[in-house]
Amino acid sequence: MWTRARWLAKARPSDYLLAMSVGSTSLPVVGKYLEPLGGMTAMSIWGCRHAPEFLAASAKSWFTPGIGEIKQRERDQTNSVSKAALRGVVPASDLDITWPEPERTPPLWKALEHRKNIHRSSVQYGDNPSQLLDVWRRDDLPNEPAPVLLFVPGGAWVHGSRILQGYALMDHMAAAGWVCLSIDYRVSPNHRWPQHITDVKAAIAWARANVDRYGGDRNFVAIAGCSAGGHLAALAGLTPNDPELQPGVPEGSDTSVDAVVGIYGRYCWEDRSTVERARFVDFLERVVVKRKIDRHPEVFRRASPLAMVHPDAPPFLVIHGSADTVIPVPQARAFVERLRSVSRSVVSYMELPGAGHAFDMTDGARTGAMSSAIGLFLNHIHRNHTTIPAKEVI
Repeated sequence: MWTRARWLAKARPSDYLLAMSVGSTSLPVVGKYLEPLGGMTAMSIWGCRHAPEFLAASAKSWFTPGIGEIKQRERDQTNSVSKAALRGVVPASDLDITWPEPERTPPLWKALEHRKNIHRSSVQYGDNPSQLLDVWRRDDLPNEPAPVLLFVPGGAWVHGSRILQGYALMDHMAAAGWVCLSIDYRVSPNHRWPQHITDVKAAIAWARANVDRYGGDRNFVAIAGCSAGGHLAALAGLTPNDPELQPGVPEGSDTSVDAVVGIYGRYCWEDRSTVERARFVDFLERVVVKRKIDRHPEVFRRASPLAMVHPDAPPFLVIHGSADTVIPVPQARAFVERLRSVSRSVVSYMELPGAGHAFDMTDGARTGAMSSAIGLFLNHIHRNHTTIPAKEVI
């Protein structure tokens, strides 16, 4: 009673709106159909808070003298920046390819074309009806098992749908002979942290145990994600088989991954040193974690990939846009610096000049090069992974 009274005394109008949207899910018959309302409410509330900054950045972009020439120069650097990020990691011969030409068409407009490589839709990877995934693969896969890429969509931890997200990347990887798994996962405010990462780990465990049914190699599973999905992919890669982050995952399951690709992800849940970061932590406290960081600092720390870096981390490729106003690029730089100082595995960083948040859905000038770079990186990691056992035997 005291806890509820204290909440009522301190709650803001936005908190009441969220509580109403979550409470509506308990209504008989229609309640189960109202779960997305909570995510929409949260996105609307915090979107309004970010609107002034977004509009100011947009206005600056529109009215800066010579902005057209500046943007063109930045787009023209995409291929050279992508190659530079992989140089010294991927063999030089692999980089000597014909890189994709920039496209004017947003990748989102080509969604139906990309979907041609969906082999099976809405496969259940857990007991909950929300735990679904799509299998992307070519129909003419060779007989030997194909490497696997598990993709985690973004959505600010309040939207976790596989629809429309990562299509360009998975179409590219599936065409190259990979089996890709694109997942849905449960989100806030209806589901409190750590349900998000638990579902991701359940999907990894499912892949390790079942992906061979679809021609995949259960012995090589990489993970990639965008925005909130980038955070979840990085955290999953850094916390293999951690029982505190995978309650409900069957005991003995393997939730490790062999490589991680983080695309414009959020890598720290603790830092409140800037206005933007303090606002983000407030969002976590009120919507995602539903606990105060001052009272439960360990929850936020264990959810921060930056804090969970260790020497045995898997190989990482981190991709971020220099013009990202939703998750500013300094966070990606700090995460990469931390990885490089601690991890014994390879760490590659690709910072795309002028790219903003969610560029892989809206920016055809950069998405093709990003997909090619990810393919080169993961193919190289996979080749090294498959040759290590032979070397050990010899």
